[in-house]
Amino acid sequence: QKAAQKLRPSVPIRFHISSRTDTGVHALCNSAHLDIHRAPGKPHFSEELLTHSLNFHLKPESIRILSAHRVPGTFHARFQALSRTYIYRLLLGCAHHSQVPVFERDLCWAPAGGPLNIPAMQEAAQFLLGTHDFSTFCSIHKDTPLRCPVRTILQVDIQPSPGFLAHHYEHRGLEFWEVKFRGRSFLYRQVRRMVGALVAVGQGKLAPRHIKELLEIKDTLAFPANAMAPPSGLFLKSVEY
Repeated sequence: QKAAQKLRPSVPIRFHISSRTDTGVHALCNSAHLDIHRAPGKPHFSEELLTHSLNFHLKPESIRILSAHRVPGTFHARFQALSRTYIYRLLLGCAHHSQVPVFERDLCWAPAGGPLNIPAMQEAAQFLLGTHDFSTFCSIHKDTPLRCPVRTILQVDIQPSPGFLAHHYEHRGLEFWEVKFRGRSFLYRQVRRMVGALVAVGQGKLAPRHIKELLEIKDTLAFPANAMAPPSGLFLKSVEY
């Protein structure tokens, strides 16, 4: 928003972001919309010039504009999104957090306790598909108004994934896995809770059927203590329109 104000608009600019993320969560791609008015007589920004100009003022920041598109005045980046895709990155094979590759620090979660039972996690993930009351998988936040806890999960996948520069340390026996969720919208910390519960299944602390039982309880206080996944492994991958 500050970068956009440096483009000297005739009316103050406000960004409307499609998705907010917790502190420590990353975004491979997010979307936003803005209305930019230029002084009388000045031409409209082209999509290419707007992208270039914003990035010029964003040089010191860890964010870049990938593309810009002209949209109708009725468009809203948040409310017109058809779905959002999140990726959670897991690292297996580390006996201690100090064994996490330095280039992967704060970009994945290495759960303690040995290998995970991936087939059990994949079985458990199927209970999350579809439309459910996700009250048990929603954290309470004093600044977040109460919202309808019913959400629809369109896709859940648990797949192996390459790590950054992983081919240079194959001898270490590390495994990277990605948990992918796609849905129109998610509750506060819902994805981190779902990942934490699936990891608990992989560790043998929960059985796959317990995921179904947690959904049926519909009580945020029923969520297992200390089971929520940390923010560092979570990425907003894309927003679809």
